[in-house]
Amino acid sequence: MTLHLDLLRHGETELGGGLRGSLDDALTAKGWAQMRAAVIAQGPWDRLVSSPLQRCARFADDLGAQLNLPVTLEKDLQELHFGAWEGQSAVALMETDAEGLGLFWADPYSFTPPEGEPVSAFSDRVLGAVSRLQQAYSGERVLLISHGGVMRLLLAQARGLPRERLLNVEVGHGELFNLHVGADGVLKEVS
Repeated sequence: MTLHLDLLRHGETELGGGLRGSLDDALTAKGWAQMRAAVIAQGPWDRLVSSPLQRCARFADDLGAQLNLPVTLEKDLQELHFGAWEGQSAVALMETDAEGLGLFWADPYSFTPPEGEPVSAFSDRVLGAVSRLQQAYSGERVLLISHGGVMRLLLAQARGLPRERLLNVEVGHGELFNLHVGADGVLKEVS
């Protein structure tokens, strides 16, 4: 059976843009509003699954309470850990590590930020979590509340993009996308 997986990216955070990674910053009022607007007239869902980072989990808990749905936190759906780059903007990195940033943007699988998580390990972690969700909740509709990197990875897979195009996938704050996850693990984007 197929798992219907709706992907929701967290909204704007208090510490702003840049590479948030494993930093655990909270949503702004605008971030909350972005996420609330995204879920209006959507669903119905059978359950919510969220990254444990507060910019995702607090909204999941709030929405789960409103809709009387179970909420599961899944640590393997956290954002890529950017190591020494965490919390920095691309503009700041252009001044301190322009070469590394260029290599990362050209092919994130071939360059790992200093002290960061390799994208190949991130991919294995995220796809493993989605596989477990498919096995556990096949036939259900699940709202997955997560991060830009997680969603880019899943959307790139669903769209059949080459790995060096991962960072070309656009995912704005509070954006919602729909996927089907087949019993064979194949991801398909649903419009």
